[in-house]
Amino acid sequence: MTAAVHRLEIPTPFLVGRVNCYLLTGDPLTLVDTGPNSGTALDTLEQGLAAHGVAIEDLELVVLTHQHMDHGGLLEIIGRRSGAEIAAFAPLVPWLAGYTASATADDNFAQALMRQHGVPDEIVTVLGLVATAYRGYGSKSDVSRPLADGDALSMGGRQFTVLHRPGHSPSDLVFFEEQTGLLIGGDHLIGHISSNAIVTRPFGGPVDAPRPRPLMDYVASLKATRAMELSEVLAGHGDPVTDHRALIDERMRLHERRAAKIMAMLSSEPLTAHQLAGRIWGNVAVTQAYLTLSEVLGHIDLLLARARVAEVNDGRVTRFRTT
Repeated sequence: MTAAVHRLEIPTPFLVGRVNCYLLTGDPLTLVDTGPNSGTALDTLEQGLAAHGVAIEDLELVVLTHQHMDHGGLLEIIGRRSGAEIAAFAPLVPWLAGYTASATADDNFAQALMRQHGVPDEIVTVLGLVATAYRGYGSKSDVSRPLADGDALSMGGRQFTVLHRPGHSPSDLVFFEEQTGLLIGGDHLIGHISSNAIVTRPFGGPVDAPRPRPLMDYVASLKATRAMELSEVLAGHGDPVTDHRALIDERMRLHERRAAKIMAMLSSEPLTAHQLAGRIWGNVAVTQAYLTLSEVLGHIDLLLARARVAEVNDGRVTRFRTT
């Protein structure tokens, strides 16, 4: 089978829409990401594979770009049916093996963080129920090939270098083919939307673990990617990115503008992160409370690192003020 990369667009139940999975024909026959755990996604994936003369049972390697359920929900089914080697970020291995407990701990962490930063209890409760309902779109999986930053990985008859690019999630991996400049990027860099730097419980950490700073990690990851010579980035959603430096520069400007906007809002009074989110996004800060909270906290972290703002904790909630 000729070595090629084919994009398979798989439906998801999430606002982000379809997710891109990539079939790399060649030895080993490889699928990068799987789509969510749903009958519709599985049917669409099988149809997409069949269009290239491939069945799930033919797959030899399945590679996960990161832990989010729209990318890895079908791992267990595909692994069982194909017997393929499953490759994922090494620290993610126990998380995937104990998926239900891992997802529960992640949700508990998120609920505690929301309460700390001013999200009302009734909203936290409702969002907790929604998160539990959505959990079925993910799945557990055994990983037979743990991956680390700098590893060499053969996919579809082509040679890639594994690069850890945390930020959107702590487990984000991208795969670089130096010969062509191709980067299989997952959600690290998406053309039509800015990837959320979602506050995520550290691997193996307790519910009361210190809050990570994912936007700080993401900015560092973007700078590392900007320095690379790339011909094309195959994104986890939407079309390929053909000018990664211009897009990254625009993302950096966006983060600076949002940090400045938050700084201006804090100039008159201390506010919680949820209050800031409400002033920026209105009712979306209720329906998407955790995503908007993560967004605000990320930009607060930029300002904290520059000593432009400070935290004020009254023992119940955290507010932020200018210095």
